[in-house]
Amino acid sequence: MTYLVTGATGSVGRHVVDELLRAGHPVRALTRDPARAALPEGVQVVRGDLGRTETLAPALDGVTGVHLIDVGGANYAPLPNGQEIADLLARSGVRRVTLLSGWAPGTLEPAVTGGDLEWTYVQPTEFMANALAWTESVRAGGVVEEPFGATRTAMVHEADIGAVIATALTEDGHAGRSYGLTGPELLDMPAKVRVLGEALGREIAYVELAVEQMRERYRAQGVPEEMIAFQIEAFGEVPEGAYRVTPTVEQVIGRPPRTFRQWAEEHAEAFL
Repeated sequence: MTYLVTGATGSVGRHVVDELLRAGHPVRALTRDPARAALPEGVQVVRGDLGRTETLAPALDGVTGVHLIDVGGANYAPLPNGQEIADLLARSGVRRVTLLSGWAPGTLEPAVTGGDLEWTYVQPTEFMANALAWTESVRAGGVVEEPFGATRTAMVHEADIGAVIATALTEDGHAGRSYGLTGPELLDMPAKVRVLGEALGREIAYVELAVEQMRERYRAQGVPEEMIAFQIEAFGEVPEGAYRVTPTVEQVIGRPPRTFRQWAEEHAEAFL
């Protein structure tokens, strides 16, 4: 029973690959550039692009389960060919699918959930890996500059997301479920920065950006206006208590989710 992992070189996909390998499953990884994949020994790396349905058929030969991501192309735009992908999976004999939600609604989720595939929809809250965006400012000036300082979110470790996905792909009882994933604690921005500083053994300052400062920075980085608006809606225009801790990770994989302190200690070298 071979499993195909799309987005296998991403922050979550790599953990899905690792979890499947640890469980002894044959793993095939889809990537646009196999030469740069740098995936573990034993993974069959194949070339393909989710945004081009015609490139996927060879990768699906003999595959029983597929992990999908609902983004493709530049700036993580939602896939436009979701129905084509779902139809191809069904024709290829794929039985089980996990789908990692994207930042905006696309065509893949309704196509997958509306068909006969055994699907599990995985919707994480804020990734802990998003904190890697602070590496340059922490190294250079010991500072994190972000908006929405008071918004408390339950960041989730990408390895826990990968473990949930691998479990849903390989074990019964998850078909037709939508899993909202969080970490074990709610933290505002000052608390996140404090935890990171303690893990690094140095003091890090937090500077709160105004929304317009955030817009200017993102625009300079080439971030699309739609994604900027999504960030404001997701983290700025939220009522008190909008984000809550869920028990889903532990319910699915049988252990508590990792804390942000654990993540910071694991990734400390990136900030030094």
